[in-house]
Amino acid sequence: MTKFLFFIDELSTWVGKSFAWLILVLTLGVSYEVFVRYVLRAPTTWAFDISYISYGAMFLMAGAYTLSRNGHVRADVVYRLWSPRTQAKMDLVLYILFFLPAIAALMYSGFNYAQMSVRFREVSIFSPAGVPVFPLKVLIPITGFLLFLQGVAEIIRCVLCIRTGQWPQRLHDVEETESLIVRERQHAAEQEKGAGA
Repeated sequence: MTKFLFFIDELSTWVGKSFAWLILVLTLGVSYEVFVRYVLRAPTTWAFDISYISYGAMFLMAGAYTLSRNGHVRADVVYRLWSPRTQAKMDLVLYILFFLPAIAALMYSGFNYAQMSVRFREVSIFSPAGVPVFPLKVLIPITGFLLFLQGVAEIIRCVLCIRTGQWPQRLHDVEETESLIVRERQHAAEQEKGAGA
C-alpha cells in the first residue's frame, strides 16, 4: 500500500515541480513588460495575458502537490491536540463529505468548460494580441483528476492511521530551514559529547 501512496505522491510532486518552472516565465514576462513600458515607452499587448495564464497554470497544478505534502492551510488550534486516530477520523469524514463532491464537481464542470473553450479555440478578450486561453482551461479538469487521485491517497492514509494509530510516512522533498538548523545543532551537540567522553 505504501508503494501506491508514494506513486501518487511522486506523480503529484512531478506535476507540481514541472509547473513551478512557470514562475520563470512569469518573472521574465513581467520584467520585460516593465522594461519596455517604462524605459522604452512601448508596452506590449500580451504581457497581462501571459502573466495571468502562467500564474493560473501554476496555481492549478500546485494543488495536488500541496495536498501530498499536507501543506494546505488548516485551522489546527484544536486538531493538533487530538490523537492521530481522532485526526484521521475527522479528516476521513471531511474528505468524504466535502472534498470528494467538490472535486467531482470541478472535474465535471471543468470538463464541459474546457471542451467548449477548445471547440471555439478561445482567445483572450483582454488584449488585441489574441493570446489563446483554451490550454489554461484544459488544465481545470486535469487539476480535478490529479486532486482526486491525491485525495484517494489521503483517504487511504486516514484509514491506515485509524487502524494503526500512526500516520503513514509521506514523501518529503522540502524541509523547513528551522528544522535543518535544529538537526545540525543536535548533531553538533552529539559530536561534542562523543569527543568529550
